[in-house]
Amino acid sequence: MVLLGCKSSQQEEKKYQPEWSSLQKHPVPEWFEDAKFGIYFHWGPYSVPAHKTEWYSHHMYIEGNPIRKYHEQTYGPLDEFGYKDFIPMFTAENFDAGAWAKLFRKAGAQFAGPVAEHADGFAMWDSKLTKWDAMDMGPRRDIVGEMEKAIREEEMKFIITYHRHWLYSWFPTWDTQVDAGNPKWEGLYGPKVPKGTFVMANTPTDPLPDDAFNQEWLDRLDELMDNYQPDMIWFDNKMDIIGEEYRKQFLANYYNKALEWDQEVVCTYKSEDMEEGSAVLDLERARMSEKKDFPWLTDDSIDWEAWSYIANPRYKSANRIVDFLVDVVSKNGSLLLNIPPTPDGKIPEAVESRLLELGEWLTVNGEAIYGTRPWKIYGEGPQEITEGHLSEHKNPPATSKDIRFTTKDNHLYITVLGWPSDSLTVRSLGKAEGYLDQQISSIQLLGDNQQLSWQRTDEALMIQLPNAKHGNYAHAFKVTFKQ
Repeated sequence: MVLLGCKSSQQEEKKYQPEWSSLQKHPVPEWFEDAKFGIYFHWGPYSVPAHKTEWYSHHMYIEGNPIRKYHEQTYGPLDEFGYKDFIPMFTAENFDAGAWAKLFRKAGAQFAGPVAEHADGFAMWDSKLTKWDAMDMGPRRDIVGEMEKAIREEEMKFIITYHRHWLYSWFPTWDTQVDAGNPKWEGLYGPKVPKGTFVMANTPTDPLPDDAFNQEWLDRLDELMDNYQPDMIWFDNKMDIIGEEYRKQFLANYYNKALEWDQEVVCTYKSEDMEEGSAVLDLERARMSEKKDFPWLTDDSIDWEAWSYIANPRYKSANRIVDFLVDVVSKNGSLLLNIPPTPDGKIPEAVESRLLELGEWLTVNGEAIYGTRPWKIYGEGPQEITEGHLSEHKNPPATSKDIRFTTKDNHLYITVLGWPSDSLTVRSLGKAEGYLDQQISSIQLLGDNQQLSWQRTDEALMIQLPNAKHGNYAHAFKVTFKQ
């Protein structure tokens, strides 16, 4: 009885309070720092039109927008066919959570999960708080629940992403000429707001959401936590329109529930939507130009054009994704890659093939990624990274002169983002630079068992390449130090 009392007292002391000073004491789990790579997917009724962007549901109501013109020509006037009418067309009849999870695992993902709710207000789980969910409409299946089970069976961490704060003024609920302005559909389209309320992130919103909207935002998160115990909850930007007290209460709820579950969890945020140190900073379609002393995340889509399935995608190459991952990891970051399933529940062949290529690369080179930590410097080379929200398209491809470092145990990994023409010259590891203060025992290329010849001068470390090229993308050299 005394021991039980002590344990209860210790748990009570650990409880997080809804104050930033308390929430900032929550540690970043080691599993997250080790994992490095995850996969999620934008999938919902907005996948049905498959036209241009996942913002279709917003743009279709904007006068003069090309998507509105397309919608009216394809589906009819908005008072006859609104966004709600896509829901029965979101059938998901080919959805196989087990097959998806196996693919994610083969791709090398260590954490994965769905967009639980996008800006459209449609919940992808079996919710008791709304009828506008995937269990009661559309697929008539608990998508989040099925994915949670399948992902855990594949021994990955389970994540959910949450974008509901964007729902506030996403649809023109002030416009009685369209279905979004009919109170009958408020459960989907959100509360009535004045015309002109919608703004982009990091711009003042007036009026801000009321307590009822804030509370529903929080209640749905509590339901997701109680039902699925996610290892990570990821938030889209613009969360700063939610009252600060509600954001702090969410974090306290999540961190305290995790203590009850005996589970180490991660929350992410963008921009300044949470206080620094209370959760993990996430960038969107962007990366850091330099190494950071804190772990961070970036989310990007496999499609240059959109996050959801569209008819004319422009997918990134596996090479581009590998180079991006290597660069991010060298700077203390991790990558969350989005993929776009079709409305009937298939993963496009071009997406699947890229994921499998990525998995093949990680099977050989994952030792230089998983469980590593950044080295003294992130790397060297001519590639210059432009920072900032949605900046990835500005960054040039890497070359064989771009080199990145990671470290683990008694090893330094030198990953070159292209096959060198002759030998590999690493100028940062020259004696004169002063970064490398350990003696080298051996060097080998991952995927090749032979010991490579090398020479270290004041100017550089020079590594003789194997006779034959190995692999198609970045190439990781393992340096083992003398003990």
